[in-house]
Amino acid sequence: MANQSPNTALQAPKLQRAGRTNYELYSWLFMRISGIILVFLVLGHLFIMNILDGGVQRINFAFVAGRWASPFWQVWDLVQLWLAMLHGGNGLRTIINDYAESARTRKILQVLLAVTVVFIVLLGTLVIFTFDPNIK
Repeated sequence: MANQSPNTALQAPKLQRAGRTNYELYSWLFMRISGIILVFLVLGHLFIMNILDGGVQRINFAFVAGRWASPFWQVWDLVQLWLAMLHGGNGLRTIINDYAESARTRKILQVLLAVTVVFIVLLGTLVIFTFDPNIK
């Protein structure tokens, strides 16, 4: 090393690459974390609805109205909706990236997916928080 000039010395690796983010890393982490949380939310939902509350034959408008009268169940269903839609949308985004061959097709499918996910999340959130059990 003593014979090397300063111009030929090895440079330290760059910590941040220009124009790149860790989006895919965060997306991968989100899929794992949201998947674990969804397992508990969905299995809890199925256990409560099918075993503790008497089965699906009991589910009707009055049942939903009574359930959503509690902020606990509103938040439970809201978190389940948001995580399921974002988890599924992220999975479909990955599939689109893997299988859409042209950049134009990929972009169209990604935009359609994003619009659909946002629409369903907003509509579901609106329904959960504006549900009126006194509809006549």
